[in-house]
Amino acid sequence: MRIKSGNETVKLFAFLVLLQIFLIAFPMAKASRTKNETLTQNFSYMYFAKLPKNPNVYKSVTTYSDAELSKKASQLQPNSKIGLKKILTNKKGTPVFQLGNGTYAKASFQDFYDDKVLTKEALEKPRKYWTSDRVVVYQDPYVSGASPKKSSLAIYSKIQISQQAETHHGRYFYVKGQGWLDEKTLTLKDVRIEKVEEVLKKKYADSSKYSIYVKQLDSGKVAQINADKPMYSASVSKLPLLYYVQDQLNKGKIKASQSLTYSSAVNSFKDAYKTEGSGTLSKTADNKPYTISDLERHVTQYSDNVATNILGYYVAHQYDKDFQKTIKSAIGEKWDMKERKVSAKTAGKMMEAIYKQNGDITNYLASTDYDNQRISKNISVKVAHKIGDAYDYRHDVAIVYGDTPFILSIFTENASYDDITAVADDVYRILR
Repeated sequence: MRIKSGNETVKLFAFLVLLQIFLIAFPMAKASRTKNETLTQNFSYMYFAKLPKNPNVYKSVTTYSDAELSKKASQLQPNSKIGLKKILTNKKGTPVFQLGNGTYAKASFQDFYDDKVLTKEALEKPRKYWTSDRVVVYQDPYVSGASPKKSSLAIYSKIQISQQAETHHGRYFYVKGQGWLDEKTLTLKDVRIEKVEEVLKKKYADSSKYSIYVKQLDSGKVAQINADKPMYSASVSKLPLLYYVQDQLNKGKIKASQSLTYSSAVNSFKDAYKTEGSGTLSKTADNKPYTISDLERHVTQYSDNVATNILGYYVAHQYDKDFQKTIKSAIGEKWDMKERKVSAKTAGKMMEAIYKQNGDITNYLASTDYDNQRISKNISVKVAHKIGDAYDYRHDVAIVYGDTPFILSIFTENASYDDITAVADDVYRILR
């Protein structure tokens, strides 16, 4: 066996040492590169690399007067206007924003976000919603800095949405021709009558002078306060007679063109109205013929007591048993034509029965001498109503022909016409 010379042994030893150093150093260098890459990746997850287009903050964020973030300056608040000038790295290696006012803040994803539309999509099928007591419409899905736009959308109205979008502030829905609304301000069902009840209880329930009954005719839902409280109804008690006359016309027992003679007997039966009350017909019998349709107009449009007595005498047979039976069948209770003491609810049910007859009565009631006061005063749509006044009592009972018609019956004691108008306006603002 050949023995290596001393020089060769030294060379071999040196080679082995270098190899060992290389084998140890290579994984260390690799680990170092991996560590640096990880740090870079973590930095990209923690800090902004460029300025957000519409900066906002999740919560109050402290700003500093120096880039090293050592001297506190002020606070940034969510949804406030934030002007960013540039992004830079301070001496500690931390990315910071320089604000337009010269202060600095850490450019952290934990504090800042770019307030923008995250997703937007068209719906396969349009959806129906209802607006609430607050309608705010935007040109685009809401992000910080957006201002509401003008819109014709009314509170508590039915809408149809065709698109939806998500932002950092929530979900927004698009109404064609109007704009974007916050989902939180919409409801899937019609809650208008519940809101009416809330308003009535808040504003009128503590007052004994009001008796109010409201009913949506499409849903059958009711809102009311003191609605069962009986009051002297005055001329509101002409509603049962009007219902009965229409009932007899519908059954073919009488004709609208049929004439009735104004004799002295019509004003003297026990349940007759006093002739000196409202109306334009002669207060004393003139023995002239009047058609049933003409008498209906006098009762509805002028609240004429004499016309009421003529119809009550001849058509209702002085409010006989058949009359009482017919009225009870219509509203589920008796109506005393002498005492005339009923509730707003009873009167409302009577007006609903007239509405269901779909006769000429509602048209006559929509054009009266009293349309510029009480319920109909400030309401622009058709209102068929019957007023009643006596002593300290002032009433009005109506069918309001909004998008969905409703009954509004307001009985008052020691209240004014304007008080009735105020109640009507509150209700109509919601149910229009």
